[in-house]
Amino acid sequence: MKGLKIISLLLLGMNLVTCCSQKQEARRPVSQKSGEFMKQSIERNKKLNQGEEKLIAAIIKKDTVNDYIASTKGYWYYYVSKNVNKTSFPIKGDIAVFDYEIKDLTGKIIYSQAELKPQNYRVDKQDFIKGIQDGIKLMQKGEKVTFLFPSHMAFGYHGDDNRIGTNQPLLCTVTLNDIKKESNPVSSETKIE
Repeated sequence: MKGLKIISLLLLGMNLVTCCSQKQEARRPVSQKSGEFMKQSIERNKKLNQGEEKLIAAIIKKDTVNDYIASTKGYWYYYVSKNVNKTSFPIKGDIAVFDYEIKDLTGKIIYSQAELKPQNYRVDKQDFIKGIQDGIKLMQKGEKVTFLFPSHMAFGYHGDDNRIGTNQPLLCTVTLNDIKKESNPVSSETKIE
């Protein structure tokens, strides 16, 4: 009986030693991501942007009346009325007071100027349509500009949950009525508490 206890203890001890000394590997995830979804998404967006740019290029080519300017941000615009007096442009913190309307690329009104009402937009400190946020900084008081925005500069893949669909390029006409300079600009020396 004593021999049986000793053998049992030896087997148990050997079992413990071998179990504890084996290296344990971490479990592998059930599915490994290869980045394929991101690659497909990037390709889909490139094709979408190319298609929208072709549509806009066709509109620009047909329009022999206006002189379009290509922005560095990926949209196009032309001046309906230009301020020849060389005044200032809105800068960060200024309040841009403007009217605008939104059309689709065929010229059909989606939102009229009356529906959208005059806007008071604090430049670079407030969310707004991405393209208009950038385009307003190219304007002087009294100017009226028509912008052609690809969907990524407008409402993007989501639309506006109302009249603007997903991935819809837009034509926006903006009239900058006034620029109210920031009354108390914060300098780099001023502390904000």
